[in-house]
Amino acid sequence: MGLLDGKTAIVTGAARGIGKAIALKFAAEGANIAFTDLVIDENADKTVKELEAFGVKAKGYASNAANFEDTAKVVEEIHKDFGRIDILVNNAGITRDGLMMRMSEQQWDMVINVNLKSAFNFIHACTPVMMRQKAGSIINMASVVGVHGNAGQANYAASKAGMIALAKSIAQELGSRGIRANAIAPGFILTDMTASLSEEVRAEWAKKIPLRRGGTPEDVANIATFLASDMSSYVSGQVIQVDGGMNM
Repeated sequence: MGLLDGKTAIVTGAARGIGKAIALKFAAEGANIAFTDLVIDENADKTVKELEAFGVKAKGYASNAANFEDTAKVVEEIHKDFGRIDILVNNAGITRDGLMMRMSEQQWDMVINVNLKSAFNFIHACTPVMMRQKAGSIINMASVVGVHGNAGQANYAASKAGMIALAKSIAQELGSRGIRANAIAPGFILTDMTASLSEEVRAEWAKKIPLRRGGTPEDVANIATFLASDMSSYVSGQVIQVDGGMNM
């Protein structure tokens, strides 16, 4: 038996990277998976097949997570297709880095909308379902920069700090209904985004990490699985940093 047998999870932005790793880990533990991305292309179709290989139901949905109406419609469709929603992972995110003095309003708005407003949209749409079920686990994907800040990423850091505060607030609002909310704050994770950095830059990052290595998407997925499962049934309103000890 898997840790998530019989549960249905929504994972936003799960066609690649950390989101895909979470979806695959959830499926390996028995969860049915609904995932969203801006477009459902060949890569997303491949992800569906990889998920179905675990013997679970899986489907990708094209949706603009930053759009309130789009999100309400896709959550309604997911609920109709799967019958329940037990887990929500707000993973969709982008970066548009730049120093504050040079940052455009568009750079600011795009990051806040995709990273933070999308989480509001999905929580707003999923909460009534979870309340009727009297159970649910909401996981916001934050970042260590949302805890400590980072020069050149004011928009990203603000959005991720918002994800932490949102999780804590929802935990207080919905705890009496059996709904938990937590945040994960990854550090330096080896993804396609960090793969574009030079070997020298990655080596410099590793020096700042007590474990002397970058993390993997699977490291994050393991924590997400813990928070999604009944193993964490008394854990809510928490932020777990997955950073190899980089920020203590």
